[in-house]
Amino acid sequence: MEVDVSSQIGAFNEFFTTIYKSKIDDLLRVYPTQKSVFVIYTDLEKFDPDLADALIRSPDLIIDAAEEAIKQLNIKVPAGKDFTPRVRFVDVPSEDKLIEQLTSKNIKELVAFKCVVTKRAEVMHRVKVAMYKCQLCDAEMKLFVGKDFNPPKRCESCKKYALKQMDEESTFTDIQKAEVQELLERIRGGAPAAHIELVLEDDLVNKLAPGDNVDVVGVLRLRPPIKMRQKQELIYSRFVEVNSVRSLKKDFEEIEITKEEERRLKELAKNPEIGDVILRSIAPSIYGHNEVKKALALQLFGGTRGKTMTGGMPIRDDIHILLIGDPGIAKSRFLQSVNEIAPKSIYVSGKSVSGAGLTVTAEKDELGEGGWTLKAGALVLASGGTAQVDEFDKIEEEDLGALHEAMETQTISVAKAGIVAKFRTKTAILAAANPKYGRFDQTKNLADQFDVPPALLSRFDLIFPIADVLDEEKDAKLAEHILSTHMGKEIVDADVFDKDLLRKYIAYARRNVFPKLTKEASQKIKEYYVELRGKSKDSGSVAITPRYLEGLVRLAEANAKMRLKETVEEEDAEMAISLFNYVMMQIMTDKVTGAFDVDVVTTGKPKSTRDKLQREDTILDIIREHLRKTDTADVKEVVSDAKSYDIDESTAHKIVTELLRRGVIYEKEYGHIKIVGE
Repeated sequence: MEVDVSSQIGAFNEFFTTIYKSKIDDLLRVYPTQKSVFVIYTDLEKFDPDLADALIRSPDLIIDAAEEAIKQLNIKVPAGKDFTPRVRFVDVPSEDKLIEQLTSKNIKELVAFKCVVTKRAEVMHRVKVAMYKCQLCDAEMKLFVGKDFNPPKRCESCKKYALKQMDEESTFTDIQKAEVQELLERIRGGAPAAHIELVLEDDLVNKLAPGDNVDVVGVLRLRPPIKMRQKQELIYSRFVEVNSVRSLKKDFEEIEITKEEERRLKELAKNPEIGDVILRSIAPSIYGHNEVKKALALQLFGGTRGKTMTGGMPIRDDIHILLIGDPGIAKSRFLQSVNEIAPKSIYVSGKSVSGAGLTVTAEKDELGEGGWTLKAGALVLASGGTAQVDEFDKIEEEDLGALHEAMETQTISVAKAGIVAKFRTKTAILAAANPKYGRFDQTKNLADQFDVPPALLSRFDLIFPIADVLDEEKDAKLAEHILSTHMGKEIVDADVFDKDLLRKYIAYARRNVFPKLTKEASQKIKEYYVELRGKSKDSGSVAITPRYLEGLVRLAEANAKMRLKETVEEEDAEMAISLFNYVMMQIMTDKVTGAFDVDVVTTGKPKSTRDKLQREDTILDIIREHLRKTDTADVKEVVSDAKSYDIDESTAHKIVTELLRRGVIYEKEYGHIKIVGE
C-alpha cells in the first residue's frame, strides 16, 4: 500500500531551504567526497514536533521523504551530477537505553544507544539497482533493490522464464557488518554484555574501528529465519541498519574549543605559576608526590610532534613513564587520574593482559566470509592518547617482548594467520609496578628489585620509585588529608583547574603549540650531557646514553607547551634536567660506589657488579691455569698470582670464599681447591 508522504516532503523542503540552508551549502562544496547531511534531532523537533515523532515511529518513510525533498531542490553539482546526499539523524534521544532493552516493540523503529565496537568485517558490495536481461527476446529491466526485494523470474515482454541478472550493468553500494556490545561501565554487576550486529552502508563504511566507543542511531530490523530441513520455526534474529554513528571518545586533538574558551586559555597561560596550577590539578586527592605529578603533567602535553630524523624516520614525541613503588602508595590512583583526564585512554591491569591483548590479535571472522581478521589491542586502540598499564611486573615475559617496538618506533608489525600488517601505536605509556619482594630494600640497586627486563626499562623516559618512608610530620599531614576527604570535607583549592578545563587546556596546547629548541636551551642540555659523560670517564661507568638525551628534549618541549610558548627556553631545559636528576639520584645510582650509572637500568648490572664478575672470572681463570699443571690449585699461589691482575690479597681471599660459599669451587683438602664439574 502506497503511503502519501507529500506533506512530509513539503515540510522537509521548507526545513532544508530555511533552517539548514547553510549546511546544504557547506555540503555542496565537498560533495561527493562527503555524501551525507547530518540533521540534529532537536533542530527537527523545534521545527516540527509531529515530524520528529513520526521519524521515531516510521523511520523508513520519513528518511525517504527527507532524501526526496533534497532531490526535488534540483541542485546540480559540477560534472553535471545530481545532488542526492543521504540524510542522517544525530543526537536522537536514547534515554540511556541499553542494547538488552531493545524489544520486539522497537522493530522497524528508529533506536539510539551507546556501545563499544568489538569486531568489524571486510567491506562487501550490495546491488542497489539490478539490471535484468531476457535470454530470448533481449528485453532489459532495471529494478531498484529495496528492503523487501524479490528477484523477478518472468520477462515482461515475452512472458517467458528466461531472465538473467547482468552484474556488469548493475549498480552497487558498499556495505559492512560490525558487532557492538554494551559499554562495560554501564553493565549491572554480574550481567553479561549484550551484543548486536550493525550493518553500515555507503559512506559509513570503514568509519568504525574495534574498541571505539560510539553513539549509534539506526533502524532495528529482523533477519529472516533459517529454513531447517524438517520444519521452519518462525524465530528471527535481529540487527541494526545504521543511519548515523558518532565516536564518543575523542583524541585531545578532536576536543571542540570555542573562541571564548580559547581567549580564556591564553589568559590562564600568562600566569607565571601555571605549571604549579596544572600540577595541583592532577590527582588532587593524592597528597604530595609533586615530582610524579609534574612528570604526569608533562606526559599529557607531550613533546613537539612531527619531527623526523635525516632520512625521514619519525622521532617519538610521546613520553613514557614507569612508577615503581611499595604497595598502598596510590600508584593505581595516579594511573586512574590520568585515565580520567585524557579523552582517549585505556586502562589495563598486568595479570589480565596478554601480549595479543596489548598489541594485535588474529581471530576467525564470523561476520564476513569466515576468513581471518585482525583485532586491535589496547595500545593500538589508545593511539593518539595514553595507555595505563597497572601491575606491569606481572605481565608474562614473552608478552612484554611485544612492547619493545610499540614503545620506541610506535608501530606494531604483525605476521599472524598469513596476514602481514603494520599498526600505528602513537601512545604514551604510563606503567606501574611493584617491587619483587613486596617492599623496596634501600640498600640494594633498584633494578634488581623488580621483574622488568632491562631492555624495556631503558625505553621509559622517567622511572619513579615511590617508597614508603617513615616521617612523622609528613605522615600526620597525609592522615589529615585522607581523613578530611572521608569526613566529606572538600579541600577546596581555588587555584586548581577542573577536569574539563584542564582537558581543554591540554587539547589546545597539543593542537596549536609546537615549541622549537632555542640555542640557550640546547646549550644547557648539551652541557649537562657532556658533564655527565665526563664524570663517568673518571669512574669508568656510563652515566647517560644518547637515548636519554632525546628524553630530556621531550621533557623540555612539554614544559614549554604547558606554558603555551612557541620556543623552548633555558628554564624549560633546567626543569627537564632537575626532573631527570631526581630520577637519576633515586634509580640510576650504583649503591656500592655512589656514582651515577645508567647501566643500573639499561643492563641491570652497574659497574661495581660488572667489575666484581670480571674479578671472579679472572680468579677462576687463574685456578684453571693451576689445575692444568697439578691436580688441585693452592689458594696461596692463586692469591699471589692475582696481584699481577691488579686484584689485591684481601679482595682475592674474599672472592675465593664467596666462590666456595656459592658452590662454584670446592676444597679437596685444606688450602687446595678444585672447580665443580670440571
